[in-house]
Formats: sequence, structure tokens, C-alpha cells
Amino acid sequence: MADSNVDDLAESLQSLYTNVSSMIKSELQGTNNQMDLLEKMNVRVAAEYDDLGDVAAGLRVYAEQMTSKSGGFDEIVAQMDVIEKQVSEFEAVVSVLDRYVSVLESKIRAKKSVTS
Repeated sequence: MADSNVDDLAESLQSLYTNVSSMIKSELQGTNNQMDLLEKMNVRVAAEYDDLGDVAAGLRVYAEQMTSKSGGFDEIVAQMDVIEKQVSEFEAVVSVLDRYVSVLESKIRAKKSVTS
């Protein structure tokens, strides 16, 4: 009977050892799977940041091109401002001349009326 109890105990301990070993192996496999997933995620994020870096570099080049083009527009806008100022001055001169011509016409009509 003592032999039977020893065999049952040995069997139970063997079963416990096997089950604990399986549990630890499963836990380690789960941890390894999580580490593999984390590594793949890190690789993917690194690739995304590389792509974003390329996009940022492209945008920087585009912004520099737009800045250089806008410099040309600034020159054109300055020229347009000068032309607008000249047109305003010309309109003022035309207005003065128009008033002067109107006064002259009035004087000529008045002289025609007197001489007629």
C-alpha cells in the first residue's frame, strides 16, 4: 500500500511538473509573440516616419520654390502699385484739365454771346 501511495504521489508530482512546464512554456510563447508584434509595429512606424520625412523634405522644397516665385510677384505688385499711383495722378491732372476746359468753354460762349 505504501508503494501505491508513492506511485500516486510521483504521478501527481509528474503531472504537476508537466502542467506547470506547459503553463510556463505558453506564457513564454505569448511573451515572444507580443515581442514579435512589437518589433513589427516598430518597423512599420519607422517606415511611416521615413515616409513622413520624405514628404516633409518635398514640402520644404515646394515652399522654397513658392517663396522664390512670390518674390517675383512682389516685384510685379510693386510695379502695379507704381502704375496705380501714376494713373491716379493722371486722373487728377485730367480732372483739372477738364475743369479748365469747361471754364474756357464758358468764357468762349460768353464772348460769342457778347459779340453776337
